[in-house]
Amino acid sequence: MVVMAMQILGLLMGLVSWTLELSSTSSHVWKVKSHADAVTTSTWQFQGLWMHCAATAVGAIQCHRYKTVLGLPGYIQACRALMITSVLLGLFGVIISLLGMKFIKIGHISDHLKAKIATFGGIMLLLSGASSLTAVSWYASQVIQDFYNPLGGSLKFELGPGLYIGWGGASLAILGGALLCGSCRGSSTELPTGYDYTYSVNSQRQKICAPALSTNAYV
Repeated sequence: MVVMAMQILGLLMGLVSWTLELSSTSSHVWKVKSHADAVTTSTWQFQGLWMHCAATAVGAIQCHRYKTVLGLPGYIQACRALMITSVLLGLFGVIISLLGMKFIKIGHISDHLKAKIATFGGIMLLLSGASSLTAVSWYASQVIQDFYNPLGGSLKFELGPGLYIGWGGASLAILGGALLCGSCRGSSTELPTGYDYTYSVNSQRQKICAPALSTNAYV
């Protein structure tokens, strides 16, 4: 019962984490323009992995895709690859973990094999969380570095909501993957249910006597 609860909780965490990672990947607010030194805030600027946008006080929003891929900074290209990898690993991890649930009946697959399948799904969720965590942390460190750079110009950016969504998704993916991996270890320690039969075999010693060889025997 404990193993099943761990698997269900890990699967739900993995599903929520995949949704958050997908939302973070498509978000356009990974960094927002800082208004720390501004007197009025009539315009807002924010950027993501795929677009940079501008908004006005009247509610008009205009977004543009990045016109080049090779011309983008290296950390943005790396974060794109890491987030796409994270989303794919999370999707496969959720599907594989679902197939490894104890309450899912698939042919004549034993519970031991299903526990291994759930563990493999948990490992994929762990890798998904690690990829997402690396991407958002790398991007955030670059934003902070540019903010405190005195030669960076007057345009400063701060951390956007998309990064916090990514951190939340990565944390849930790691926790869900850990629960799924731990459920396999818990299932191996559970005693099998059923009846135990004890068999006893009475064996008797048999004395084997070999005929004595005659000293007068000739070969």
